[in-house]
Amino acid sequence: MYKRLQYISQGNTIEAQLHNIQQALEHGCQWIQMRFKNATSEDTFTLAEAVKILCNQYSATFIINDNVPLVLEIDADGVHLGLSDMKIANARAILGNQKIIGGTANTFEDIQKHINQGADYIGLGPFRFTKTKEKLSPILGLEGYQNILSQLQEQQIKTPIYAIGGILTDDVESIIKTGIHGIAVSGLITESDSKTKLITELNEKLYGNVIV
Repeated sequence: MYKRLQYISQGNTIEAQLHNIQQALEHGCQWIQMRFKNATSEDTFTLAEAVKILCNQYSATFIINDNVPLVLEIDADGVHLGLSDMKIANARAILGNQKIIGGTANTFEDIQKHINQGADYIGLGPFRFTKTKEKLSPILGLEGYQNILSQLQEQQIKTPIYAIGGILTDDVESIIKTGIHGIAVSGLITESDSKTKLITELNEKLYGNVIV
């Protein structure tokens, strides 16, 4: 269920979002997080309906960023919540155990808190500076990941952890060696002129000899 490559959608319009999401799906990405900040409720609903259809066509996981009611309304696979969004525990109370809930974390303490409240996976970052987010938490880098993943291993915490924030193709192998489950990227895929080659390469690095 927890594919190792997540695409976080980009685009300021419904059309741009749909184009970018369809491109990611067509070229081999099987996990979409729809992130459509600053859009109207009507536009967000319209986009979510269309993305759900696309994800069904490609048998992809469909996660909505920071909109628990919308997850219920269109029956998406789950929600991803940032540090300043609804609490994981509240989302779990609303969504029950059938939906996936992910949470953003910057520290080991963030991860513990999210897991204790019922998070299914964690987006840990930022790895490096990224223009995608306006309010950026402290940069972790490879050393930060190594330290946090070591603590998780000591505590025998096996919740899937995704690296996020400015990740490039050449970073993936080093990141995976820390014990990270997968990566979440946006601009890397959106801006690529060779999406099939890129996504294939990312999946090869993420899965190694494991069959996707």
